[in-house]
Amino acid sequence: MALRADLYALIRRFFFDRNVLEVETPILSQAGNTEPNIESFTTAFAGHRDAGSPERWLRTSPEFALKRLLADGVGDCYELGRVFRNGEAGRRHNPEFTMLEWYRVGWDHRRLADETADLAAAAMACVGIATTRVSLTYRELFQQALGLDPLAATADAIAAPLADQRIDAAGLDRDDWLDLLMTHRIQPQFPHDRILIVRDYPASQCALAKIRRDDPPVAERFELYLGPYELANGYHELTDAAEQRARFVRDNARRRARGQREVAVDENLLAALDRGLPDCAGVAMGIERLLMCMAGTDRIADVIAYPFDTA
Repeated sequence: MALRADLYALIRRFFFDRNVLEVETPILSQAGNTEPNIESFTTAFAGHRDAGSPERWLRTSPEFALKRLLADGVGDCYELGRVFRNGEAGRRHNPEFTMLEWYRVGWDHRRLADETADLAAAAMACVGIATTRVSLTYRELFQQALGLDPLAATADAIAAPLADQRIDAAGLDRDDWLDLLMTHRIQPQFPHDRILIVRDYPASQCALAKIRRDDPPVAERFELYLGPYELANGYHELTDAAEQRARFVRDNARRRARGQREVAVDENLLAALDRGLPDCAGVAMGIERLLMCMAGTDRIADVIAYPFDTA
């Protein structure tokens, strides 16, 4: 608890010194996260129906609400607060956890990745741990680690290094196999004292990021790793409302194909994009993951007051 308090103080100093405003947004929403690999909690409002939809979704991140604030002119901002993801409980996961998310107007994903690494390095330094820093493209990482081009290789070639794993291949697509390569073959080899920025992901993994028309196209997205832990995921943010709606529709189509429930699309976010989201970059960081690195533990239970099974 003392380490968490120290980290919160460091975060608030970090952003105060950079003139980034702390904000607070709703935890309950009329819409959820359509991402097929993330499941939301829902609850029901028992009050009068003119208050809106009675079904409410607990946020999986504050992203949509923060983008609405950006469209309304708030400028550089961050939020430090609780988020919820259904079904994620285990040694490194808790269904309720703390996320730090922030946005920089006029920045791209590369500049924000450097600032994210600065914050992670400052957090580790406050517990006396020095870190090194490396930045690679997604393509460079896979080529160096496995001799595989993730942007050009076939699904069979991508799956081949996982032949010795007991993996149910039913329903897995090319990106699923790339994710499995990352978690099973590449990520476990990362040195514990290294901050690694991985940037420019396959366009098919764009999520809410802009796509740059390289050959082949890439998503202007980054992830930051501290040792073997993924700490943060950031984007040069998509600002096109029509494209964002199309991505939500594709997400729900994938949900239907997997037998998952479709999720209500955030029309308030789409309206904000229509009004005009400024060019910006945003990133979300898992606070418990950072605390685990600071405390030198592999158990999320060691850095929260009470884990899910005893909450």
